[in-house]
Amino acid sequence: MGHASNVAGFIVLLILYGAIGGLAASGTIFLARRVLAPKAEQIFYAMFLIMIAAFYLAFTAYFGVSSAWRLEAGVVAAYMVIGVLSVRLPFALIVGYILHGVWDLLHELQAHGAYSGFEPGQLTAIPLAYGVFCASFDLCMAGYSYARRKQWIAAWRESGDQNPSEVGGLVPTLQSLLKSWAPVAADLPAKAGHAAAVFPDRPWDA
Repeated sequence: MGHASNVAGFIVLLILYGAIGGLAASGTIFLARRVLAPKAEQIFYAMFLIMIAAFYLAFTAYFGVSSAWRLEAGVVAAYMVIGVLSVRLPFALIVGYILHGVWDLLHELQAHGAYSGFEPGQLTAIPLAYGVFCASFDLCMAGYSYARRKQWIAAWRESGDQNPSEVGGLVPTLQSLLKSWAPVAADLPAKAGHAAAVFPDRPWDA
């Protein structure tokens, strides 16, 4: 009876958090379309992709999973590149949100002891069902980006800017971004160790 109740409760949580993720995506889309022009909307979703990827660094710091810093920081750096490309390329935005949804589910699987493709400790811990919530949000955003892609491309063309399929103009931006963030990402494990030494007792572990 106890095991059956746990399974039933877990299924209810998954459905609930998945539904909340879909509602959150719907609300975000509704507000963004009312407030932002098409070009600004695409840029907003590109920057938002970077932000939600960076959440995992906050989880790494909060849960104190020092062994996950290198991988999580590397993935965030990759999403920064995808985010910059997504400013002009709707296809990159679609792929970015799909990949982030998969990344969310991998964390959720590891959190419950299931196979995730990574060794224990390589991925940070996350709150209960956060991976399901975020994956639901991401897949909704990927679907919306696909449906909206033609309007975004048309908006860039109407403004007289280069064709969004031409990525040559993004290369200098990407190079500058990588140069500025590479030292930061490499130094994250050292900073985490220093913080642990300064604050050896975390109040949430009490």
